[in-house]
Amino acid sequence: MSLDTRAKARTGPEAPYPGHTAPTGVRAWTRDLVMGIRFAVGGGRAGWARTIMTAVGVGLGVALLLGAASVPNLLQHREDRSVARSAEGQFDGKEHKRSDTSVLTRYADTDFRDSTVAGRVVRAEGKHPALPPGLTKLPADGEMVVSPALRDLMNSSEGKLLKERFANYRITGTIGDPGLVHPRELYFYTGSDALTQAKGGHRIVKFGYKEPPKPLDPILIVLVVLGCVVLLTPVVIFIGTAVRFGGERRDKRLAALRLVGADAQAVRRIAAGEALCGALLGLVFGAVAFLGLRELLGVFDVWKVSAFATDVTPVPVLAVLVLVAVPLTAFVVTLISLRSVSIEPLGVFRSAKPRKRRIWWRVLMPVAGIGILLASGRLAGDLTPPVFAIGLGASLTLIGLAALLPWLVEAAVAKVRGGPVPWQLAIRRLQLSSGTAARAVSGITVAVAGAIALQMMFGSMHNDFDRVTNNDPARAKLQVRASVGDGDLATQMIDTFRTTKGVKNVIGTVSSYVVKPGKLKNADDLRPTTELTVGTCANLRELARISSCKDGDTFVVHTGDAEMNEWVDETARPGKPIDLNSMSWEEPGHKHKPWTLPADTREVKARPDPGGDLHDGIFATPGAISPAELVDAETSAMIQVDPQVKDNEEYVRNAAARVDPFLDVMTLRAVERDKQYASIQTGLMIGAMATMVLIAASMLVSMLEQLRERKRLLAALTAFGTRRGSMAWSVLWQTAVPVALGLALAVAGGLGLGLVMVRMIEKSVEDWWIFLPLTGAGAVLVAVVTLLSLPPLWRMMRPDGLRTE
Repeated sequence: MSLDTRAKARTGPEAPYPGHTAPTGVRAWTRDLVMGIRFAVGGGRAGWARTIMTAVGVGLGVALLLGAASVPNLLQHREDRSVARSAEGQFDGKEHKRSDTSVLTRYADTDFRDSTVAGRVVRAEGKHPALPPGLTKLPADGEMVVSPALRDLMNSSEGKLLKERFANYRITGTIGDPGLVHPRELYFYTGSDALTQAKGGHRIVKFGYKEPPKPLDPILIVLVVLGCVVLLTPVVIFIGTAVRFGGERRDKRLAALRLVGADAQAVRRIAAGEALCGALLGLVFGAVAFLGLRELLGVFDVWKVSAFATDVTPVPVLAVLVLVAVPLTAFVVTLISLRSVSIEPLGVFRSAKPRKRRIWWRVLMPVAGIGILLASGRLAGDLTPPVFAIGLGASLTLIGLAALLPWLVEAAVAKVRGGPVPWQLAIRRLQLSSGTAARAVSGITVAVAGAIALQMMFGSMHNDFDRVTNNDPARAKLQVRASVGDGDLATQMIDTFRTTKGVKNVIGTVSSYVVKPGKLKNADDLRPTTELTVGTCANLRELARISSCKDGDTFVVHTGDAEMNEWVDETARPGKPIDLNSMSWEEPGHKHKPWTLPADTREVKARPDPGGDLHDGIFATPGAISPAELVDAETSAMIQVDPQVKDNEEYVRNAAARVDPFLDVMTLRAVERDKQYASIQTGLMIGAMATMVLIAASMLVSMLEQLRERKRLLAALTAFGTRRGSMAWSVLWQTAVPVALGLALAVAGGLGLGLVMVRMIEKSVEDWWIFLPLTGAGAVLVAVVTLLSLPPLWRMMRPDGLRTE
């Protein structure tokens, strides 16, 4: 072939008709893109299969991106619903007078196993009381309005104990959607004419009080930004991989177009049009999948999180960004991928040995990302974190790891020779097209690396958001309080709890404030006041270090605080009187109630109660003073349960509801977690689960596409006698090698990124081996995907795969 002929072959034939001018500019772009779309939808079964695979791959990513774009609206709607039912006047510090619209209300939250059942007790004070959203009228005395989820739980076999707790109420209605934060919320309103301000009721005039927002901790902001980057980067990478499905067959078609006259620029535009069609169909598929999946959020309860479908609406700006960015990504990725491919009229010069991948820009990206993070400085105190710099630095680092993987796979398999037949088949395939295999696992590489960095941050800041309460659950697991106490209630509480199933011990006391009688030296002086606690000897020993005790004894209890000890001694004077009615010296109209502290009262030291608190003042047994003598008393019971009895705490809560529905039952925990931190952790767990599901689906789709591309080759190898087992093992090795290299890269990159982020928040790494379960999860994911790909592999190895048209 002469040089002129070769040149003509490379540039393509001349125009077929004399005087015919090929379109240029926008017309040429439009013609070529439309032709690419026609190839995508009019290429027969093979063309449709390729287009559908691309659409499914892109659609999965689009669905997750639309879900991420809906998070701001979801959080805002949940906040609005919570604010709409909050009680104005309960916490705003205002005094409201009784009126035709006023309502008395108090919280009545309870726990049931590992769930919180929130609710309110209400009492209308007029004919037109204020109504919370979701209710058409307030429940009357003995009536109860519940959420659909709570109704279903109480009517189920699992909710039998919970239903017993509300046995005194008759369910008369269901709370509407506007009155619930999410559809699976356990919420209720009960009506009670016994509710008064003395029993903890607050008068309100309307619902809808918005508390001042609590600013988010700067460290949590960093965690949120890093979490978004970690969860969304694999999605973007997968979309870029999906639009390259079917690359080998596409290149052969483009070579045929070159043969009939298309130039190099035209075939690239045609290829971009074909990818654009798959991306557009992917947008449709993703939107439909998103609309279908969001309907399931109200049905399934994942980690106690559900949502109304109407709340899961993408932010318009973010939705438009997704709709524009995905087709643009498909277009740009296709043009870039064809730059290294020489498509000629006589064939595609990809089968020759490809040019070695450059490493400099692949290393530059993570280095630049780490550099940006280091330049952002340390985050401490109330400093506002550089959100943009953190997002950019983390994104560059993770994307750089994905870009490094193809070079690493190519370098690792370049000089590998020999071995069993499955190994040789897998290595040879990787040597010829390592980029395809590397792209298939790049998403899991980024996800594992990001997860390692996130877990390192969680581990380093975990203790900062866990508050040690000084509670001792070994001594008492539950604490029950009555804001209005008297002797009869105290006796009833203690006797009831002692006979309740699952209870081992009860520490029951009745206490009130007492004052020193007589005139003060100065009118502005504070009247000496202390607390009088009445209980049995066994109960008082749980609160003070008492050696000997019998009914009728009294004690003056001191803590380690010298100033408080002096204040106690001003009031508790053995042989001197005290006034049991502290209000008689503060407000006119209250009668004095003197009582003389016995002269033989002993002095003892306080002992922390199971809740970690120290109680000082006067301790007395019922033989010295009856609990019924106390004025404005508070009854308290600390209960130790039997861990061998299932649902022991539920039996106690049910007993408390029978004694008095206004009793507050609290669980004593040694450690309490910050609510903001807990909500962010839950959100990231849900996002991580969704991302891992996407990665698994993307790997399966990518593997099926690779097998479909090699259908004729697989059938030919089988026809020549290659064993099916060897082919299956070759597929496994072909996936396992890039995955092993990718996980190694993910561990190195994740530890590096995590170390930088931990140093930024001025913490230290708690666990350097945190990557082990994450890499194990990645390996299991690959094994599952490989097993799912075996049935299509058996089908493609049939002899009929050799047929062609």
